Amino acid sequence: MEWSDIKVFLAIARARSLSGAARATKQSQPTMGRRLKVLERDLGHALFQRGSEGLLLTDEGDALLVHAERMEQEALAFERELAGQQTQLEGQLRVASSDWFGVHMLTPVFAEFGKAHPQVSIELVTDARLFSLARREAELAFRIQPFAEPHVIQRRLMTVPYGLYVAKGGPRPDGAGGQGSALITLDAAYSDFPDARWLKKTLPKARIAFTSNSRDVQARMCALGAGLAVLPRPLGDSIANIERIEVDPPPPGRDVWLGYHRDLRRLPRLRALVDLVTARLAE
Repeated sequence: MEWSDIKVFLAIARARSLSGAARATKQSQPTMGRRLKVLERDLGHALFQRGSEGLLLTDEGDALLVHAERMEQEALAFERELAGQQTQLEGQLRVASSDWFGVHMLTPVFAEFGKAHPQVSIELVTDARLFSLARREAELAFRIQPFAEPHVIQRRLMTVPYGLYVAKGGPRPDGAGGQGSALITLDAAYSDFPDARWLKKTLPKARIAFTSNSRDVQARMCALGAGLAVLPRPLGDSIANIERIEVDPPPPGRDVWLGYHRDLRRLPRLRALVDLVTARLAE
């Protein structure tokens, strides 16, 4: 078995489709299908069957998955060990964070870092999903909860305060329980976030006018007068067309954690970036 074919198998198993696997590996869909057929021919077994939820593993595919993931772990460990031995401040760093934190908190630090270390290229990925540090989907990640992955070096970077915002000159909540007010909040997938729960508890009679998983979109809608929004204060306080309403108690803040795989702890460009982020943002 070729290791490159095993990587294709893993991508298909995780995406459950040839198109999704092609996007993940930056190959064409026909190439993925052709390489899967070669692997199945060499093994003498079908590894996937088509179902209502996409391509599902057969029993033989399940058996291969266990060994393929072990192979992947060893290969990635070798790559991380080699990367951790690099001594020059050059190369690429892939950083993952939420959208608003990346835009409003990290980009000023990255701009400063880029001027000091022009040979280092930073790729910032803002996505709701959690990128795997073990699989090197990102070298450095920022999250609002501690990392559960093994072998991750992590620290609490800061606590971000949140506030209740309204468009300047817009109506404040004056009815009992916020009756008559319009709310801008997180969508259903994030309705259990502390600030979303606080908003529902504080203004239970207000109507939900707009939902989004993007804090920047929420802030923009708030500035356009669509309703009240709970926003991170570094974001809300930076927007000229909205203002913060004093409420007691205020919305709960959120901790921000940074983490990276321990195998990269000696990588000079990563250490330099972590040191600068910590110097500029840590409490």
